[in-house]
Amino acid sequence: MKILVTGGAGYIGSHTCVELLNKNYDVVVIDNLSNSSEESLKRVKNITSKSLSFYKADLLDKKEITAVFSDHKIDAVIHFAGLKAVGESVMIPLKYFHNNITGTLNLLEVMNDFNTKNIVFSSSATVYGNPASLPIKEGFPLSATNPYGRTKLMIEEILQDLYRSDKNWNIALLRYFNPVGAHESGKIGEDPFGIPNNLVPYISQVAVGALSQVSIFGNDYDTPDGTGVRDFIHVVDLALGHIKTLPKLFTNPGVMIYNLGTGLGYSVLEMIKGFEAASNKKIPYKITRRRPGDIAACWADPAKAKAELDWEANKTLIDMCKDTWNWQKKNPTGYQKTQ
Repeated sequence: MKILVTGGAGYIGSHTCVELLNKNYDVVVIDNLSNSSEESLKRVKNITSKSLSFYKADLLDKKEITAVFSDHKIDAVIHFAGLKAVGESVMIPLKYFHNNITGTLNLLEVMNDFNTKNIVFSSSATVYGNPASLPIKEGFPLSATNPYGRTKLMIEEILQDLYRSDKNWNIALLRYFNPVGAHESGKIGEDPFGIPNNLVPYISQVAVGALSQVSIFGNDYDTPDGTGVRDFIHVVDLALGHIKTLPKLFTNPGVMIYNLGTGLGYSVLEMIKGFEAASNKKIPYKITRRRPGDIAACWADPAKAKAELDWEANKTLIDMCKDTWNWQKKNPTGYQKTQ
């Protein structure tokens, strides 16, 4: 069975490629390398001792997508590709709307042309906006507090409208919480271009000496220690969620929606302390103002995924911090150095 992974050279995409290859799927990757490195795919092959097909292509170019579908009989698509920084999306919303939504529309049109109607969409807990209560269940009201989250919500709505128009589509909407960690080998991990937008890679770059201190955006939230609380999930657990979803996708289920999270909330300060324990490094930090679009707390109720997919997150906070540190110390400048 052949799976197309858009954004497959990226952080979550590369880890998912490992698990797909481990399960003997044939893998084809599209990535424009705007926030990723082809080196990650070389390392995926090294980890698995298996090959995959890679196309440097952009979903904004429909001809490039068509060429991939012409070359391969694709059975399903896992769609990761997209811009993903909350803060940046607030600053340049038009770029986010154009890239994420137009790219997805192009992909869906080509899939339809080639009668490939199975897709797993990389959605986000941001579609719940500022939840009225916790933990978050799939049936909660949906909204968005920033343009990035709005693109995820709009794509979810596009996919559901597509299914209403054509019941041959099978669609899984996977709402991720906060992916962290790295493959246990330390060969692949999160390698953001420039200054990291997410907490844990920022912490790890402070630990390795690339950055001086962590900025904590607000310590006056209504949380136990005043800092934001999130459901951090190990990226390998998250990747395995996609592996568990694919067999169900091929049973013609229509539209499926699942939270992928641990069901636990950790604060920013707890993450810093956990990383200090895993790395045996002191992590200096400073408190600064809240970021626009951030919410106080967010964690999942993952019971539906456990009941219907037989999936649950198994890795602990210490696993997340330990594997992140293992990746970072082996790759202090990410994929940009030879190893």
